[in-house]
Amino acid sequence: METTHRNEQQRSADQRRRELLEAADRVVLRDGPQASMNAIAAEAGITKPILYRHFGDKSGLYRALAKRHTDALLAALQSALDAPADRRRRVEATLDTYLAAIEARPQVYRFLMHPSEDTGGGQQPEQGFDTGRHSAPVLRRMGEELARVIAQRVDLGPNSEVLARVWGHGIVGMMHAAGDWWLGERPCSREDLVRALADLLWGRLERVDDKVDGPGF
Repeated sequence: METTHRNEQQRSADQRRRELLEAADRVVLRDGPQASMNAIAAEAGITKPILYRHFGDKSGLYRALAKRHTDALLAALQSALDAPADRRRRVEATLDTYLAAIEARPQVYRFLMHPSEDTGGGQQPEQGFDTGRHSAPVLRRMGEELARVIAQRVDLGPNSEVLARVWGHGIVGMMHAAGDWWLGERPCSREDLVRALADLLWGRLERVDDKVDGPGF
C-alpha cells in the first residue's frame, strides 16, 4: 500500500511538472528570451515560490525546457536519418528538419540559444535567466548524439570514434551557425540553404562506406 501511494504521488508530481512546462512553453512562444519566472507562474496560475519548488531555480526550469525541446528535435532528426531514401536525400532531410524546427518556433529557439536582451522598455532581463550561457550544453548534447549515430553507421577507418565525434560536433556547429544567421536575415529560401549546406558536406560523405554491421547512413 505504501509503495502504491508513493507511485501515485510520483505520477501526480510528474503530471504537474508537465503542466508547468507546458505553461512555460506558452510564455516562451509569446515572449521568447524575455520570458520571466513571474510570467510563467502567472500563466500556470501559481505563485513563483511554487514554481521554484518544482524546478529549484531559474536555471532548473531552463534545463527542463531545454531537455524537452532537445528530446523532440533529436527524435525528429533520428527519423530523418532513418528515412527510406538514398544518403544524399537523408542528409538534406536531416538538415531541413533542424532548420524547419527553428523556423517554426523562432521564439523558442531564441529562448534556448540567445541571452535575454533589453527590449528598449527600460526593463532589465530577470537576474539568473540569461539563457545564452546555457546554450553550449544543448549543442554539445546534439553533437554527441550525432557522433554516436555516425560511429554506428559509417566506417571512418582508424581512430573512427574520435573522427565520428569531430564530424558530429562539426556538423551541429555548422547547422547552428548557418541556421542562426539565416533565421535572422532570411537571405535565401530554406530549400536553397539546405542544398548549399548539403553540398558543403557531401564530398566526404559521398565517399565514406557504411559499416558492414551497421544500419547504414
